[in-house]
Amino acid sequence: MKTNIKLTPAEIAGIANGSLFGPDATPITKVSRIEVAKAGDVTFVSRPEYEHYLDDCQASCVIIPKGMAVVPKANQSFVECDDPYAAIVKILKLIAVAAKHERKADIHRSAIIANNAKVGKNVSIGARCVIGNNCIIANNAVLMPNVVLYDDVIIGENTEINSNVVCYQETIVGKNCIIHSGAVIGADGFGFVENEDGSYEKIPQLGNVVIGDDVEIGANTTIDRALMNSTVIENGAKIDNLVHIAHNCIIGENTAMAAQVGISGSSKIGKRNRIGGQVGISGHLTLGDDIILAAQSGVAKSIKDKGMYFGAPAKERMQAFKIEACIRRLPDIAADIEILKKAIFKQNEM
Repeated sequence: MKTNIKLTPAEIAGIANGSLFGPDATPITKVSRIEVAKAGDVTFVSRPEYEHYLDDCQASCVIIPKGMAVVPKANQSFVECDDPYAAIVKILKLIAVAAKHERKADIHRSAIIANNAKVGKNVSIGARCVIGNNCIIANNAVLMPNVVLYDDVIIGENTEINSNVVCYQETIVGKNCIIHSGAVIGADGFGFVENEDGSYEKIPQLGNVVIGDDVEIGANTTIDRALMNSTVIENGAKIDNLVHIAHNCIIGENTAMAAQVGISGSSKIGKRNRIGGQVGISGHLTLGDDIILAAQSGVAKSIKDKGMYFGAPAKERMQAFKIEACIRRLPDIAADIEILKKAIFKQNEM
């Protein structure tokens, strides 16, 4: 997405609720990283380790934290505020909203839409989309090219579904959601009965997936339909790329998980959990609220108490760190034991 804007340093100071030092009317047309910012750009410094970039920075406007002892160059403006990162996020949001308003609602002539599907107002449906029977697409929704909705899918208002997403039958997606390219919502859960001869018999997966409001789902993430009833992603959840959520899981409100997390079937994850990359969670477990799982942890049993956990199997953080410290000392401990053994054998020979 383009990061073009039309602002002045004075307007940026107002957005940041900060103090302006330098020219107030310079045209600002772009947001850039401080390493590559040029004249006409706005950038920011949020941490001391980036301050050295200011020496060569050519940006016309730089948002800096309060108390940073720096002076703008000629024709350069500094905006001093409490939180430069939060300020630049506000500007990026303005750009995103403007870009969304510029998008023209349109249904491409190559889209295939069932006659009994209901499409709301100001909906955009891209090329080669396929919309199945009885689907409902609410107002202001956006379907980028090649989206496929099976029968009886519901898409909420202001939701954006990117290219090559597939929503299986009866999937429900709430308002203000973003689903990134390649995600598959509602495929069959991994359910089989092993026969006596070692072969497998498929268990029909007859439930669906229900996604709440303000949810974001990353590229190539898969969320399986329930065996019965629903796999549920509650309001505000943020799911990164390449995550797998198995059948009948429940993901609590405002829980966030990083890439390559795997959650086995029928596990219930509480509210406001933070799950690091490559964490694995076994099936039929329950995690309470406000739990943090450090990257690559493996959860083999339910966790009730809030806090940070680490390791495989996951343990309370300080306990896990102590164990790791002991493991790193094992070569030295083994060497000490060998010295002690030799000393004991020598003493016994005397």
